Amino acid sequence: MPITDKKDPTLELTRQLIARPSVTPADSGCQELMGERLARAGFVVENMRFGDVDNLWATRGEQGPLLVFAGHTDVVPPGDMATWQSDPFEATVAGDELIGRGAADMKASLAAMVVACESFVSAHPEHTGRIGFLITSDEEGPAKEGTVKVMETLTARGERIEWCVVGEPSSTQKLGDLVKNGRRGSLNATLLIHGKQGHIAYPHLAENPIHRALMALDALVNEPWDAGNDFFDPTSLQISTIQAGQGVTNVIPGSLRVLFNLRFSTEVTADAIRERCETILNQYELRYDVEWSLSGEPFLTVPGALLDAVKCSIEAVTGQQPAVSTGGGTSDGRFIAPSGAQVVEVGHINETIHQCNERVKLADIPRLTEIYQGILDRLLVD
Repeated sequence: MPITDKKDPTLELTRQLIARPSVTPADSGCQELMGERLARAGFVVENMRFGDVDNLWATRGEQGPLLVFAGHTDVVPPGDMATWQSDPFEATVAGDELIGRGAADMKASLAAMVVACESFVSAHPEHTGRIGFLITSDEEGPAKEGTVKVMETLTARGERIEWCVVGEPSSTQKLGDLVKNGRRGSLNATLLIHGKQGHIAYPHLAENPIHRALMALDALVNEPWDAGNDFFDPTSLQISTIQAGQGVTNVIPGSLRVLFNLRFSTEVTADAIRERCETILNQYELRYDVEWSLSGEPFLTVPGALLDAVKCSIEAVTGQQPAVSTGGGTSDGRFIAPSGAQVVEVGHINETIHQCNERVKLADIPRLTEIYQGILDRLLVD
């Protein structure tokens, strides 16, 4: 059933955000809604639009260390509407859960950030330090006109972020059971191996790129890139696509196209990976072209003020200490961490993100607000 109880402010703001169908790169008024709330709480709000992407930058306070809440208003498409048990853009209660596109990823987190800051400012109008919001509508898509562009602008201004809490859904089974203190790097490759097309019955007149590539691809997959470290698993290469041929049985293909990705640790650099890959390919005397695309460098926030505040706040609300991990995919934290900021991801349970009937626990909605406010209390109150 649709929500009728508007007593909890985070729940009501979550409902309002879900009602805005902000499929990438559309923001659909989410940032305007958030900006109005933040302005009333004393934030200076700035809208930054790059291309067709809306971004919001808002700050409160004049001096001292800057704590930024970061996130995205855009969501992935709902998919097959027939598989949803309710309208994906109408927040609906089913049992003890709230259903809607973006509920977990990450509109309930955005609502918790805003309400936490409103409550904190009300209690501590003369708080130490500064509070900021960095919100984009380009996280689920190409991520070319969003956080990365805002960070370029802030860096040019000399703006320095000390701490950053990203509201990505980091929890696994219970709210706060895991936080991300970093992410692996992500390097993509499009490899085109050249052969010579010919009749399958006359292989001596052709050159089969599939046959030529097999041993080289096996070597790439089994290369020991590194052993990882205390924070990162060993680097892994995974092949995602192999394409060749014309769908017939009597033609040797003229080329083979392979897509692969490496999720890499801080023990190796993207440049070193590229060099080692090409060395392996050259060892097998392949004729090839390869295009590389770096989605993000690895980043790590070591134990310190931010991670301590996050862990203490989660324990105060949930009664349990969170595990700390650098696993999973990429996030916009990869654009913020290179500035020198400490970055930690804290959010809802990620089990249903990008799925039909995406959902969060109703009880977790106000509890995440408490966690965020607890982080503010520990970092910005003397």
